[in-house]
Amino acid sequence: MTVSKEQKIVVFTELKDSDQGLIVHGLKLASIFKKELCLLYNYRPKQKKQHDEFKQKLQNYAAIVKQEVPKQKVSTLLLSESQTQLTDLLAEDYEAIIVVVNSLNFKDYSTALAETSIPFLFVHPVSKIMDYNHLLQPIDLRKEISDSSLWCSYFGRFNAAQIVTISANDKTREAKQNVLKNTELTRKLYEKFKIVHKRFRGSKSSLRNVFEALELALASDCNLLVILGSSNITPLDLLIGLPERKVIKGAGKLPVMVINPRKDNYILCD
Repeated sequence: MTVSKEQKIVVFTELKDSDQGLIVHGLKLASIFKKELCLLYNYRPKQKKQHDEFKQKLQNYAAIVKQEVPKQKVSTLLLSESQTQLTDLLAEDYEAIIVVVNSLNFKDYSTALAETSIPFLFVHPVSKIMDYNHLLQPIDLRKEISDSSLWCSYFGRFNAAQIVTISANDKTREAKQNVLKNTELTRKLYEKFKIVHKRFRGSKSSLRNVFEALELALASDCNLLVILGSSNITPLDLLIGLPERKVIKGAGKLPVMVINPRKDNYILCD
């Protein structure tokens, strides 16, 4: 297929019935940001003989999308890449800007998430929560909070989303200063674009701030939780599970966008 240099919302399909829900969420995002929808299947090398079968299934998906939403630009992409190389390829060669994946299969995407420069949106396949206009954002001491703030601002600008922030309550002077700086920079960004927002100071430190944000999200009308992934992955994390994995599992049907703080993130083109 001919690859167009147009930013895309990429849906990681699994060629299962659960794909339908993921595609609907992808369509919603494509509509919000006025981007092309790309349906991806990344098969294992040992599945090479099924290449034509996979291609046909993707084309069938695309045909249904075109039938239901004729004005939506849609493409398909069939790859066989390692998880460590896949996201860079999607960003650099295919202009992917958001990746939609099945939240029930976090383990399948954890390697790609660790390498990505594109936000991953984890969606439960039967979730009907897709207005994406009431966001909740935890703010901790990391400077990469500016990346999550930027993505929240995109939803504010293009989808009239309202944003609630909950700032960490750290004890050391340096940590407090970093949280305050991030909170103020985020406030200025939202005010610049006239985005409706509310600010809360949480009771947890930066290490637990994301879990307090999850509790607030589930107890409110939030329809998207936007978080940073892990800055450092330790052997203990691999043993007991990454914090983002626990958040996604705890979120249930609430969509969670995870932004990788270890990579420079691509930005949305207006």
